[in-house]
Amino acid sequence: MPPPLVLTTETYAQGLAYLSEIDPDLRQVLEDHGPPPIWQRPTGFQTLVHIILEQQVSLASAQAALNKLLQVLSPLTPQGFLDLDEAVLKQVGFSRQKAGYARLLAEAMVTGRFNPAALEEMDDESARRELLQLKGIGVWSAEIYLLMALLRPDAWPVGDLALAVAARSVKHLETLPGASELETLANPWRPWRAVATRILWHDYLSAS
Repeated sequence: MPPPLVLTTETYAQGLAYLSEIDPDLRQVLEDHGPPPIWQRPTGFQTLVHIILEQQVSLASAQAALNKLLQVLSPLTPQGFLDLDEAVLKQVGFSRQKAGYARLLAEAMVTGRFNPAALEEMDDESARRELLQLKGIGVWSAEIYLLMALLRPDAWPVGDLALAVAARSVKHLETLPGASELETLANPWRPWRAVATRILWHDYLSAS
């Protein structure tokens, strides 16, 4: 099988050009604000922990917790994380639930049951399935990892609130779209939904 398509400078430009051509609303965002950054994160344990921290809190709050964690443990490794006690994790900013999720992730990596590097060679559906087997990694978390770490062009994080808010504004919707409406809305943007996500985020951040 050929390797999975990923966003590079070249393919990102292709996606932006395609979306600008087929969707006048997305084209308007690009004309108003310019092209968004690719916005990427490294693959591996640290990014997965970061995504766990981001669940149901602000990005700023999650980044602050990650920064505190890195002051305690850098580089952030699975075994090093397992060696931290609950008091340290609480002080850093982990809830009991998120500390549990991150520990289960670390254990899966230490025992070899989960290998993030293997995801890079998988197609989107296979990588998504592997991620969803991890307790604490739901659909939104898996899509964010595909989108930002694996740089897959068609990842689409329908559970993302900023995405929904931006879609409502850009597409002139009367109400905030739910997951099913976002799926339908994004169908014409395939196979570049991850590029559309970045355009919508760009609009959201520019309006903030």
